[in-house]
Amino acid sequence: MTPLQNLPIAVIGAGPVGLAAAAHLIRRGVPVKVYEAGETVAANVRDWGHVRLFSPWGYNTDAAARALLQTHGWQEPPGKAMPTGADLYDAYLKPLAETPEMAAVIETGVKVKAITRQGADKVLSKGRETKPFVLAVSNGNGTIRRDLARAVIDASGTWTAPNPLGAGGILAEGEAENADRIAYGIPDVLGRDCAAYEGKAILVVGAGHSAANVLIDLAKLAERDPATSIVWVTRGANLMRVYGGRADQLPARGELGSKLKALVDSGRVTRVAGFSVTRVRAAGGQVVLEGETADGVREVGPVDRIVVTTGQRPNLNLTRELRLDLDPWLESSKALGPLIDPNVHSCGSVPPHGHRELAHPEPGFYTVGIKSYGRAPTFLMLTGYEQVRSVVAAIAGDFAAADDVHLVLPETGVCSTNLAPVAAAASSGCCGGPAPVDVDACCVTDAVAKADGTAGCGCGSADVSGRKASERVAEPAGCC
Repeated sequence: MTPLQNLPIAVIGAGPVGLAAAAHLIRRGVPVKVYEAGETVAANVRDWGHVRLFSPWGYNTDAAARALLQTHGWQEPPGKAMPTGADLYDAYLKPLAETPEMAAVIETGVKVKAITRQGADKVLSKGRETKPFVLAVSNGNGTIRRDLARAVIDASGTWTAPNPLGAGGILAEGEAENADRIAYGIPDVLGRDCAAYEGKAILVVGAGHSAANVLIDLAKLAERDPATSIVWVTRGANLMRVYGGRADQLPARGELGSKLKALVDSGRVTRVAGFSVTRVRAAGGQVVLEGETADGVREVGPVDRIVVTTGQRPNLNLTRELRLDLDPWLESSKALGPLIDPNVHSCGSVPPHGHRELAHPEPGFYTVGIKSYGRAPTFLMLTGYEQVRSVVAAIAGDFAAADDVHLVLPETGVCSTNLAPVAAAASSGCCGGPAPVDVDACCVTDAVAKADGTAGCGCGSADVSGRKASERVAEPAGCC
């Protein structure tokens, strides 16, 4: 039997964060094996390759990965340019995966179906930490092999596990039956998927920046073919969070919100607010949405196609036989939940965190990247890079480095690891960028919270998350 300490670290997912984890392990001389379900690395990134990131190149690459690339003559893209997903793949992730060090440890076209301990299900306690992890790995031909690992870093993401159309977190009635007319995520309506949308009646559901991207692209499509019509359905009525505009500290994201607001104001996009989807039904060759509103049940449509941009959630089937301690409503690690709760935090007010917040009762298992945030939509890529730096240091036994967690993020991000007391945070600033000048609030997030009827965004003020006082987290002073 191979000694536990001689087994590799298994990294699940060869996206930006998974490849960064591998780069850090390689730099420390720790054996690693990377498993990617797609036919190439970063398959999920390639799926949204047409989407431009809000943040520039300087915030979308990892230090260990850059160092590895530079040993092979790689030229870093201009730091202030904002890449698309395709740019990120072509100029960074693909070259990284093709370095000899990385190519030797990456396997594509394989899916990890389950993880357990050798000879021990979730129930068995005795000697559990001395047993290697077992990964059930499928290559798509119907057979399953069993690979052993000393530790597991799950960076598989959430892109392939979208939230459903139904407002309550479960499938709407008729959603499965009408799946051929429903798309999830951010389809490439101006390119790869154009034929399904041009000249059609399209309905977009969701109130985040993914919805904004789709709606703006559909408006461009409508300029080419005026027969294209666009309806935008949101559960909430207040859209300050997505509109943002000049109050947003990431200019590209603010511009996105401003463009969307202009489309709605001009009537090019028909907005239906306060609509909670309960049912999809066929109507001839089209579909109709039914939903609950303040005035009772209402219908929207018929339309040719629905785009669901309501976010993603972690797929927990993979870890059914592992001992995980999850936040009860976010499905992140329990220690991380209060730090990222979107009821309180924006992505800019999430404190730095590392291996200790990401750990579980299952020694040696970590979830990193966007999947580590569970259902919270506040993840930033640079946060994932710092997560894996800390986790890899801990796996390597370098706890001084593992505990030295720090981030230097865009202005919407955390600027310091020095957390101020709640009272200081309340007086020194807020978490969501400056509020519009005509709004009585300390920042955008505070204004949104107050518009939704709460006391504020939680930056040193009343807690709006429903968590106990002992679970609240002070905001970093001057976090924006």
